[in-house]
Amino acid sequence: MADEPKQPTLSQDTVSGLALDTGITEDEVRAIVRLVGTDRSSIRREARVLRNQRLPTHLR
Repeated sequence: MADEPKQPTLSQDTVSGLALDTGITEDEVRAIVRLVGTDRSSIRREARVLRNQRLPTHLR
């Protein structure tokens, strides 16, 4: 039987820091990591998109 592929992970401290830096929740950071991997630039880009979808236009 084949092993399940490993999901990319970040330490709790890193997840917390990214959540604080980007204005999204830790759960949202983890969801982004599952989608794009652990590259911080990619995580920040996706977090910015997610955050901007929630903000009114005049606050973006």
